[in-house]
Amino acid sequence: MNPFNEKGRQITDSFQSFSQLYPKPYDKREVDPYTKTRIILMNGTEFEANWFSHNFARHVTNNDLRRELALSRAVEKQQQLKISLLKPCNESPLEHTIGYEQLAVDLTAELAKRETDCNVKKALDFALLEDFDHLYRYANLLEMEQGLQAERLVGRYTEIMPARPTIAHHRFPIDNVKRNIDAMTADKQTVLSTMIITAAEQQTMNYYMNITNLAPNDISRKLYEEIALVEEEHVTQYESLMDSSATWLEMLLWHEYCECYLYWSCFMTETDPYVKKLWCENLEMEIGHLHNANALLEKYENKTWQQIIPDATFPSPISLHENIEYVREILGTTVQFTGNLEDYINVDELPADANFFAYQNTLAPTTETVPSHLVIDKHIRCCGKDYRYQVAPNPIKELRSRTCDNTSVGRIPGAAQSTDFFCN
Repeated sequence: MNPFNEKGRQITDSFQSFSQLYPKPYDKREVDPYTKTRIILMNGTEFEANWFSHNFARHVTNNDLRRELALSRAVEKQQQLKISLLKPCNESPLEHTIGYEQLAVDLTAELAKRETDCNVKKALDFALLEDFDHLYRYANLLEMEQGLQAERLVGRYTEIMPARPTIAHHRFPIDNVKRNIDAMTADKQTVLSTMIITAAEQQTMNYYMNITNLAPNDISRKLYEEIALVEEEHVTQYESLMDSSATWLEMLLWHEYCECYLYWSCFMTETDPYVKKLWCENLEMEIGHLHNANALLEKYENKTWQQIIPDATFPSPISLHENIEYVREILGTTVQFTGNLEDYINVDELPADANFFAYQNTLAPTTETVPSHLVIDKHIRCCGKDYRYQVAPNPIKELRSRTCDNTSVGRIPGAAQSTDFFCN
């Protein structure tokens, strides 16, 4: 499908009444986990579209252009709010958090498996292990706080066990900035992947930033605080991959194209009839936004979409599904790596005066102050062992103990064996 060849809905025909804007929430006991994760993904995609448009408007002085942006942005905001309200009232923030981390794991794995740019694939594989470990930490908190087993929430499609421990995720900030792609020469899927994962991780970061002070007790607040800091690192990493040389209007075109692609992907893979209809409706709206973005590009820069996206036929749809073997493969080969400027390095190879070790000592001078460790330690003391859902023993033998939380892997030289990243 090429969305430029499709007839979308006019922007002025896309506004909805309050009765239309309030959707029927899903039943948290019956919903497919990947319906939930698609909802979280598209909520984040619309948030990114809204804030890109706001930032665009703050960097131009032409009020005619700003009015055009305001028009489509108002529809984007209606879309975002309607999608976000598919979450039911009786789903706790912590239950919802499990959905965020399942999305992070399975979306990242899906993008990594199809990625041909080795630099981008490394970034995806690297952060994949960190989001996978976040899922494990939150799942232990969920069982302690609410007596719920997260394996039920993820449909047993995603394993729950330790990966690179969250304590090892705290890097000196300059080591999170990576090499950017060139949108004019990069594969179309690569351009889309950098945009999709940035929006998804940004949404996770924003959710944790806003939910942290609403958590019900100190240990929950501290865990959200710690992982929110890691999500800031992930957003810094992923946004640095994006092409920063494109003009605002070129990027507006890419944003609208990406939204069309994601709504089409959701429509093609959705199993819930009610939600599937919503994806179809929003796709029609986004095609209208895409045509409008192309008209603005022609008017203000005398360019056409063919110059920016020469082959606009969609790649195969993004499909959210289980990735157990892929995650295990990445865990077994790269758990001992950390960031090193634009690349990644085995902790064993870092000099003793590396920024990584200095930053670790500043933020976590003792493991006993690190919330992600304390959550697991408390669960072990309360229940005799940690909470896990796994189909086989952890690929890293140092992470197999269920009665002692490992805080050395990924941050202490020699703590585990790793080989290297691999490219497709």
